[in-house]
Amino acid sequence: MSNTQTGGAFSPAYRAYALGLLVVVYVFNFIDRSILGILVEPIRADLGVSDTLMGFLGGFAFALFYTVLGIPIARAADKGSRLNVLTICLALWSAATAVCGLAANFVQLLFARIAVAVGEAGGSPPSHSMISDMFPPENRATALAIYALGIPIGTMIGNLGGGWINDAFDWRTAFMVVGLPGVALAILVRLTLREPPRGVSEGIQMATGEAPAVAEVFKYLWSLKSFKLMALGGGFHAFVGYGVGYWIPAMFNRSHGLSSTEMGTALFYLGFASIAGTFLGGYMGDRLARRDKRWYLWLPGITTLISLPFSAFVYLHGSPTVALIVLAVPYVLGAYYLAPTFSMTQSMVGLRMRSLAAAILLFILNIIGMGLGPQFTGILSDVLAATTDLGVDSLRWALVASLVFNLASAVLYLMAARTLRGDLERAAAMQ
Repeated sequence: MSNTQTGGAFSPAYRAYALGLLVVVYVFNFIDRSILGILVEPIRADLGVSDTLMGFLGGFAFALFYTVLGIPIARAADKGSRLNVLTICLALWSAATAVCGLAANFVQLLFARIAVAVGEAGGSPPSHSMISDMFPPENRATALAIYALGIPIGTMIGNLGGGWINDAFDWRTAFMVVGLPGVALAILVRLTLREPPRGVSEGIQMATGEAPAVAEVFKYLWSLKSFKLMALGGGFHAFVGYGVGYWIPAMFNRSHGLSSTEMGTALFYLGFASIAGTFLGGYMGDRLARRDKRWYLWLPGITTLISLPFSAFVYLHGSPTVALIVLAVPYVLGAYYLAPTFSMTQSMVGLRMRSLAAAILLFILNIIGMGLGPQFTGILSDVLAATTDLGVDSLRWALVASLVFNLASAVLYLMAARTLRGDLERAAAMQ
């Protein structure tokens, strides 16, 4: 694939290749991250741990290192080579995923997952920054929506592969099989991907100089009311998304008796609904924003509100077949927020802030969502099981309770739209 440049910008063919390769990297990111969810029950039974500990493993323990280390890693990407940062981190998280299969106890598995988190911290920030330098602002949400397809595709493959491999072999083999190919992918990325000139998508001649300090970027972003509300809204949305994604296989196993293979297959097909929602969130955002930029935030708020009754129906309905069919609706609508949130963050900052801005956004989304979502649901499930007669159904009611955070998310997105246009104008003036 040619990587020739025309007029300082990459050719359309190379941009398509580069975006496609970054999507594949993000797919591997989410295969390695999400496979733990489909393996919760076999791991819990094998290692003899509680829902609270499993929630800690898939939630706060992972999110703490993923979010905190994402800041200095993104700072390194803004100062130097984004490509080198991405390549090293991809190799690290892939190898660490394979090592999870060697864990003999919970503590060893915990440390292996922490290593996965450290590597994955360097995945999205440099990728967001490079994509923003390859695609102009009016097409950026669509490009980042295509990139974000790595989330549902990776989750689909992780669920299907993890479920089938676990039932055919065991959970340890599943980690090894999905982890090792990522090391080879890291070599391909390093050999074929090129770093775009900073600012080329806006036609800006980027002056050389130091990237702003972390505190400076954070202070600037936090001074933007639309960013604060959008980031918190995204965090609450992710709170529900990570909690559901992590625990819903276990819920269908306990309340409906579905096996890992059955649930992995069902979630694989449901992944197509997430793909549709992820792409439509970016595409519709770009289309509607031609009339009014506030649609970038109105759209996530409206679709999240619509999804709420469908989600509650899924968790409480007695038929697993009906529940899984209806689950397609919140899977579509729940993915709309990703691309507009990513895109607006990139549009609100200067050229040498982009990796760090993405890391700060992901810090907020993931410390709230990944860090607290699975943990909250696990703790509440244990509390309900101990204090009520719900028994195995305690988990489904814990999932219902989490929906209050989606309601809060929708309100915050709609509030953020009020000041969006002024904050975007402020960002444009600093380029």
